[in-house]
Parts: sequence; C-alpha cells; structure tokens
Amino acid sequence: MEDVLEPEKKRTRGLGTVTKFAISHHRAPVGTTVPQTQGQAAAPKVPKKTGPRCSTAVASVLKNQKAAPAAPAQKPGTTAAPPKLGGKKPSKRPGWDLKGQLSDLNAELKCYRERTQTLDQENQQLRDQLREAQQQATALGAERRTLEGELARVRAQAEQGQQELGNLSARVLELEERLGTQEGLVQELQKEQLGLQAERRELTTRLEEQERRLQTSEAALSGSQAEVASLRQEAAAQATLLAERGERLHGLEMERRRLHNQLQELKGNIRVFCRVRPVLPGEPTPPPGFLLFPSGPAGPSDPPTHVSVLRCDERRGTLSGAPAPPTRHDFSFDRVFPPGSGQDEVFEEIAMLVQSALDGYPVCIFAYGQTGSGKTFTMEGGPAGDPQAEGLIPRALRHLFSIAQELSGQGWTYSFVASYVEIYNETVRDLLATGTRKGQGGECEIRRAGPGSEELTVTNARYVPVSCEKEVETLLLLARQNRAVARTAQNERSSRSHSVFQLQISGEHAGRGVQCAAPLNLVDLAGSERLDPGLALGPGERERLRETQAINSSLSTLGLVIMALSNKESHVPYRNSKLTYLLQNSLGGSAKMLMFVNISPLEENVSESLNSLRFASKVNQCVIGTAQANRK
Repeated sequence: MEDVLEPEKKRTRGLGTVTKFAISHHRAPVGTTVPQTQGQAAAPKVPKKTGPRCSTAVASVLKNQKAAPAAPAQKPGTTAAPPKLGGKKPSKRPGWDLKGQLSDLNAELKCYRERTQTLDQENQQLRDQLREAQQQATALGAERRTLEGELARVRAQAEQGQQELGNLSARVLELEERLGTQEGLVQELQKEQLGLQAERRELTTRLEEQERRLQTSEAALSGSQAEVASLRQEAAAQATLLAERGERLHGLEMERRRLHNQLQELKGNIRVFCRVRPVLPGEPTPPPGFLLFPSGPAGPSDPPTHVSVLRCDERRGTLSGAPAPPTRHDFSFDRVFPPGSGQDEVFEEIAMLVQSALDGYPVCIFAYGQTGSGKTFTMEGGPAGDPQAEGLIPRALRHLFSIAQELSGQGWTYSFVASYVEIYNETVRDLLATGTRKGQGGECEIRRAGPGSEELTVTNARYVPVSCEKEVETLLLLARQNRAVARTAQNERSSRSHSVFQLQISGEHAGRGVQCAAPLNLVDLAGSERLDPGLALGPGERERLRETQAINSSLSTLGLVIMALSNKESHVPYRNSKLTYLLQNSLGGSAKMLMFVNISPLEENVSESLNSLRFASKVNQCVIGTAQANRK
C-alpha cells in the first residue's frame, strides 16, 4: 500500500511547484512559458519581442494588469503552501487508516487540479492580453514610422526652403554689391580716362627722350661688341688653362699611382701578416706567457710585428729527471694582430693594397692556417647582419666601389666581374652554380682565355658583373651554402677545400685613351693540419685522409712556387697544383701578394701553430720582382 501511495506524493509535490510558478507568473519576464503538467494540453507559445518599442508597450500593459485575486503573490524562492481542506487542518490519521489517508490525498489532489485549471485560464487570458498588446505595439510602431517619415520630409522641405531663402538673400546682397561696384567702376573709369590723357602727354615726352637715349645706346653697343670679343678671347684662354690643369691632374693621378705602388713595393711585394684569433666560449684559457706580442721599435703605440710562442715539451727532461724548461719561439712578420684586433683594424692595414688593383696591379691575398684558426672569418666574416664582423671580401669590394666612384669625376670608368670557385681534391667547382648546375664541379676546367692569351679562365663557371654591396652579399651567401665542409678532429665544421674569390677589374679613361685591367684574388685556403700516421682509418676517415693529402700537396706546391719566384728560377711549378695554376698571373713578378697566417691561441694546438708560423716565415723572407701595372 505504501508503494502505491509513494508516486501520488511525488505528483503532489510536482503540482505544488507548478502552482508556485503559476501564482508568480506576472513577475516572470515577457515570453516565459509555464511548464505543463502531465496530461495537460500544451499552451500556445508566446511570440518573441519585435523591438524596443513593442517591449515597452507590453511592459506597460503588464504593469497595469492586476494579479488574480485567487493567487496572492509570494516571494521568490518560497514554496506555495497546500490549500486547507474544510477550513481546518485535518487531524492526523492513525497509520493503519490507509483508506482514510488515501481519501485525504484524493481530496487534496482534486483541490490542486481545480486550482491548476483556474491558473491555466488566467494564463490564457494573460496570453491573449499580451497578443493584443503586441498588436497594438506593432500598429503604434508602424504609425510612429509613418509620422517620423512625414516629419523628416517636412524638415527636409523646411531646410530646402531655408536654404533657398538664404541663397536668394545672398543673391540680393551680391547684386547690390555688384551694383555699387559698377557705379564705382564707372567713376574710376572716368578718372582713369582723365589720367590716361595726362599719361599720353607724358609718354609722348618720354618717347622723345627715349629716342635720344637710343642713339646714345647704339654708340655704347659698338663699344660692348668690342668688349665681348675681348671676353671671348679670355674664355678661350681659360679653356686652354682648364685643359692644361686637366692634363696636370691626370699627371698627378698617374704620379699618385706610381708613388702608391712604390710605397707598396717598399713594404714588400710579398707581405705576411699574423693574426691570432680570440679564445672562444667553452675553450680553455691558455696559460700566462703562452703567446707574447712584443712592442714595436716605437714602443707600445707602434703596431706589433713580432710574436713569441712558449712551448712546454713534456717528452724532454734534464739529467736530474726534472722537466725541461719551456722553449720560446720568436717570429717576425710585417704586422701581427693580437686576439683583440677587430675586422676593421685588419682591413685598414690592407686597404691600400686592395686599391692597387684599381691601378692595374694584380693583387692576391691568402688566409693560411690550421682548421679552426679563423681563416674563413677573416676572409668572409661572421654572421650576416653584424657590420663589425664583416670579412675582407665585402669590405674590399665596398672600398673599391667607393674609390671607383671618386675616380669617375676624373674621367675613369670601371667595371667589376666576380667569380667564386673552390678546389676540392684537385677538382675545380663553381660555388656560384645554381639549379641543375650544382654539384657538376668536374665540368669546370682552367683554360686560356684565347690563343696566345695569358689570361686564365674557368670553363662553365659563372662570371657575374657586380656594382653594389648587395649583389656581393648575395654571391657570398650562395657560395657559403655550396662550399664543401666536413667535421674533423680540429673543428666541428671545417672547410675541406680552397675557395678563390676573383674580381676582374677593368678601367678606362676615354678622354686619355688609357685602359687598365687586373684581378683581385681573395683566397681562403683549406686547413693545413698534418696527418696522424697512427690514426685508425674507417670509411669516413679514409675520405678525410684523401682530402688532407690533396690539401697538403697543394699547400706545398704554393710554397714551392713562391720559393721559385723568389730565387728567379727558370721553371716555376705552377701546374703541379690547380690552385697555383689558377693564380699564376697573380703570383708572378707583376703581382702583389699578402698572406695572413692565422693561428689558434690554445696550447693544445701549439704544434700546428708553430708549423704555420714557420711556413709563413719562409714566405716572408721571399722577395719577388718589381710589380708592373697592366695598362694599355
């Protein structure tokens, strides 16, 4: 029995919630739908709001609507109390009187159902009233829009009438002003007529005076013509003087070139600079006194030209068993750049040598040293975008472009053609190759430019005309991507080839009929480290071994060529290496040569550093003939 009564209690509680919602329906927002009880037909949906004005009308109707007297309003959140039956609360029936309890519940349910029907009727009335209010609001909105349209039309007509009135008023004022102006103009014309008559009489007098002056001017013109003839003679003399000064300026320019070349010859047609790179992050700090840079003859202000390396050999010892004292090795060069020297300081020292290429002298600059000693940084520079880290190649071309622009004011015109190749395992590769031509280095060969010509060219290589720094930067970036590199025991990324940047410079003075041509070669040599005979060789190491053998063979040939030139030998072994064969026109007696020997500041590389310094010292002792400019 209790199981039967349980659903009835739940339905009773649900009806109480519905009753509560129905009683407080007038407080809900417009458009709220009352939940339906079980078995009850669905109430029609309340239409949505049509606009702000319709909502205002509906709110006004609902505000004036009185609440139904049968359902007093309750506060939100309170539960409607069940209606009392018979005016008195029935006494609690005993628990065994289930039939009585059921009777009470049925009576209570009937009361709630009657109450629900009443509320549904009130709800339907309110919905009808809401529809009427919405219809009224719609009609009022349409009427309001009609009135607003009429009001706008009336306002537009009023504004148009006001504008026409203003225009007419302005027109009246304008006509009045013009009338006054015309009257004043008539008076002025009358006065002007009188003035013109007086002026006519005055002009007649002046005409007679001008005729007398004209006669005087004709006499003066004869004298001026004689003066013009004299000025023409003076201008011709000035032109002659200008031509003489131009001739003198050209002579001075030739004398400057001669003195400039003489100065370079006094410094030596073969010069050797030593550059020590700084210690990089993560590398051990060298011991004090490992590298010394004694001051020049003029004291600390004089740029250093000597470098001393202190070497401790643990394999040597004294008779007493104590380690042998360190050995000091001294070297002398044309200039020594300590680790703190910047790229700008290095280029300032070679700027005049680079300028010699514009004067028609072949120039060749090498960067020599072991892997990781800073050769590529010296020649090409560091990361792109850092002006302080720019290498010799971009700085040299910027300097040449600037000097060529200055000389253009003296009648000289210059053209520049760049090429960039590498020599890898005695094979010439074009570093400027693009597209399908990449990797076809075997097709590049060194040939004479023509029958009987001494000029050498690389077949199938790109020769790119350049005229600005941006074009040079693009070529350097392409060459850096194409160059052969590999990991070695000395460096994570080592250049395994000789790279040769050649700039063919052609100059002409059309007025003098003078021409000059010379190449500028900037060479980044491959790493010069020696072979380790005890190293176990795998497949990758064998390839590195072949590379190292080819590199050391070409570097040895370079040394032999320089020694042969210094000793004035009849045979110079240019053809023993592709490197020397390509550069033979820039190594002979008509060329100027400079070698950078780059060394590492680390004590662990002291053996390779000493080998590099010894090789550079031999080159520094060589003297080749007097350079001759290539002029026509």
